[in-house]
Amino acid sequence: MARPGRPALPRDPNHPMIQSYLDMLVSQKGAAQNTVAAYERDLNDFHTFAKQEGFDVVKATPENVKAYMGDLSTRIHVKGQKEGKISERTKARRLSALRQFYMFTISEGKRDSDPTSNIESPKQTRTLPKTLTESEVTHLITTAGKSGTPASKRLVCLLEMLYSSGLRVSELVGLPLSSIGEGSQFVLVAGKGGRERMVPLSEPAQDAINAYLAVRQNFISPDDKGTQAQWLYPSKTSVVGHLTRQRFAQLLKDLSDDAGMPEGKVSPHVLRHAFATHLLKNGADLRVVQKMLGHADIATTQIYTHVIGENLKKTVEEKHPLNKKTGTK
Repeated sequence: MARPGRPALPRDPNHPMIQSYLDMLVSQKGAAQNTVAAYERDLNDFHTFAKQEGFDVVKATPENVKAYMGDLSTRIHVKGQKEGKISERTKARRLSALRQFYMFTISEGKRDSDPTSNIESPKQTRTLPKTLTESEVTHLITTAGKSGTPASKRLVCLLEMLYSSGLRVSELVGLPLSSIGEGSQFVLVAGKGGRERMVPLSEPAQDAINAYLAVRQNFISPDDKGTQAQWLYPSKTSVVGHLTRQRFAQLLKDLSDDAGMPEGKVSPHVLRHAFATHLLKNGADLRVVQKMLGHADIATTQIYTHVIGENLKKTVEEKHPLNKKTGTK
């Protein structure tokens, strides 16, 4: 993003070393397309800054990186209709991307030291993930299934699978038809880093899959050569042949409006959070939830225990009789 007062620069080809790093992420680490795209955006932002300031990214000094981090603090970030300063979380992610990149340049013999090594990561306040109550999830699914049309059955299936399995949205919409196990009792997921995991599906999810499979042909063009038919959620209009995460997000936004929920309350990721939070709330083992979510580090899963703690604290404060204010006689 251009700095305030400066026009945005046209997108240039990646710096050769940045491109080499992105290629390595795919070939050696099996990084997902969305992960590679995120690194590309972050590193190219630094590349743009480097060109403006007259230095090469591979030869950057600690002072160059400090200047870049300072520049980020002056930027105005625009998302939708809202604007504001770039968050500490985004700055920390950009610095992390640079650290990984410079580790790669050192391993390739392009430089001897890491210019980010002595730069502290921006301090972040812990933000708890947004979630939904069990009744809100039920209301969403009920609203989605009211019309009984093929599109309605597909949406119910998407919701039930997401809430039953906790899949990432990109994993869900990109499921091949062959990923559904015998009797729709489980789904085989290829997650981040090429790690496969088998996730069991609830009975409501199994019923929703069977109802959807009966109408799935409605979403495949008559002249399809296999581009669409290979996917669990085919699409006649998508270039990739399956429902995109952007389209699913739009479907959820429309459903949220139909269900009378506040704008921004429902998203694919919020349903993933609801899955994890409700499992833990009902006594599931943390490591089991970690495996189902596909988290490499259990520390990532532990954030949901904080959500439960905050919700419990709120309930006690609102409902416990000793916390209710009483008037004086």
